[in-house]
Amino acid sequence: MRYGSLILEKKEFVYVKQILNITRYSCDFETKKSLQKLSEELKEAHIIDDAEMPMDVIRLNSRVTLVFNNGLEKTFQVVAPKHKDVAQNKISVLATMGAALLGYSEGDIIVWDFPTGRQKLKIVKVEQEERSKNLNPVI
Repeated sequence: MRYGSLILEKKEFVYVKQILNITRYSCDFETKKSLQKLSEELKEAHIIDDAEMPMDVIRLNSRVTLVFNNGLEKTFQVVAPKHKDVAQNKISVLATMGAALLGYSEGDIIVWDFPTGRQKLKIVKVEQEERSKNLNPVI
């Protein structure tokens, strides 16, 4: 892990904690397991101000290019649950993939349990979209 722990911006950290609390009882087993892992990782996360956020850290609205175990390269955008759109590769931070990526940075390798089994992912590129301004815990 490039920075030693997950890095999250303060407002996004609060937002993610709120939506984790709201959704903890309403998910399937695999998603619940993934969100529990994210919740554990958040306990050790480094929380910083927006102005201090490194540009290579995955946050809400980041576009992320990954290389999977099989060599497949794919780009996703991590978004708030209400903005998810699989057809446009916009994945919810509450989805297994979104939970796996949040707070990691370019160059990191993640090993995460997905519904299809354990996967090893390499983050090859992180691009920032608009900053997450009006975070609302309504999912």
